[in-house]
Amino acid sequence: MTVGEAKAFLTRHTAGLDGLLRRASTASRYYLAQNDILFAPKKEEDALRGADNRIPHSFYPLLVNQKAAYLFSDPPLFTTGSERGDRLLKKVLGQDFARICKSLCVRASNAGLSWIHYWQDDGGAFRYAPLNGGEVVGVFSEDLDCRMTHAIRVYRRREDREEIVYEIWDDRVCEAFCHPAEAGIETGLRAAPLFGAGSGRTNRMLHPFGQPPFIMFSNNEQQRTDLENIKRLIDIYDTTYSGFANDLQDIQEVILTLSGYGGTDLSEFLSDLKKYKVIKLDDLSGGAGVDTLSIEIPVQAREKMLELTRRAIFEEGQGVDPTRMDFGNASGVALQFMYSLLELKAGLTETEFRPGFDRLAKAILRYYGVGAESVGQVWTRSAVRNDRELSEIAKESETLLSRRTLLSRHPWVEDVTKELAEAEETEKGADTIGLS
Repeated sequence: MTVGEAKAFLTRHTAGLDGLLRRASTASRYYLAQNDILFAPKKEEDALRGADNRIPHSFYPLLVNQKAAYLFSDPPLFTTGSERGDRLLKKVLGQDFARICKSLCVRASNAGLSWIHYWQDDGGAFRYAPLNGGEVVGVFSEDLDCRMTHAIRVYRRREDREEIVYEIWDDRVCEAFCHPAEAGIETGLRAAPLFGAGSGRTNRMLHPFGQPPFIMFSNNEQQRTDLENIKRLIDIYDTTYSGFANDLQDIQEVILTLSGYGGTDLSEFLSDLKKYKVIKLDDLSGGAGVDTLSIEIPVQAREKMLELTRRAIFEEGQGVDPTRMDFGNASGVALQFMYSLLELKAGLTETEFRPGFDRLAKAILRYYGVGAESVGQVWTRSAVRNDRELSEIAKESETLLSRRTLLSRHPWVEDVTKELAEAEETEKGADTIGLS
């Protein structure tokens, strides 16, 4: 691809990237509790109202972390129908797979989508890592299959100066281009050495995967962030709460209004008040007196506003409000009802993530030459549950279901294959003792 062709290609396919980056930046800022209230204009000077508290609330990171932990504290398990394939996937995905899954979920929540990039390392091993939604642009075919034909990875790199780097990947080649950060695609684009000028490589590299090695994970079908539905509600809560704190702080400042004061200046007034606990007034006008100015605080109205806004945040954000949870000895149905909104949101995300994990597993199997007709996925939710009720259901189903199915649903069993093997050994030992 020539520089001219790269200019046309990048200009056409990165046009919407700035908007995505702005949305992702705002959501990432709220995820760190850097809400808009911290950056609001400074209040004008006011004799009655001097306090200017800015109190951000962490509703958004709570909702995102709820979803990520609910979905991926126990990462998906893959089954290929062969012991070799299962072992291979478990080995390649590694111990960090749960962390990577949660990272994908958080990144997708903040940007609307996230990505996995996989590659071949210097030792020939299959490697993979999560990327932010704004770091990759997918180019898809215009037919109904919507197959990814190209992937553009965009990132900043600093050599002699800061540069914007574009890696254009297709089904067999990666080509790199860059331009100075202060320039643009049209004016400063040039071919760039892959992985830095000191690598001794050209801007072109072959890869063995037969498709662009990027996998997209959408947060939902519309690729919307989790912040969009609740941002205004969070801002209202921050403003109301901070205004309440300001009023409580300002009310401590008492302002006296004087009429017919008989002294000469305010310092004399304050001295007499402190020393004699009295002040002298001229009663010639008939209107002499001392009054105070105070701020009226509508406490009940603000409390109700905060309560309604908090409830709306968790309803619109489809999460579980920890202040409204009363477990007691709740049954499984009651617990499921508490998690109904979170389950709805998590289910939509799972629907979008399943194809991505399927592509990742098949890419690993294909890379190592292991065949599999299909790859199954077992997802486990991490929620408060009634273990006793689940155990009783499993016991009552012994005559209806296989032992493997029962063990896979038992709350105490983590490795079904291991549990079956240990059960067989125990039964053989018992038979041996009986025969002796």
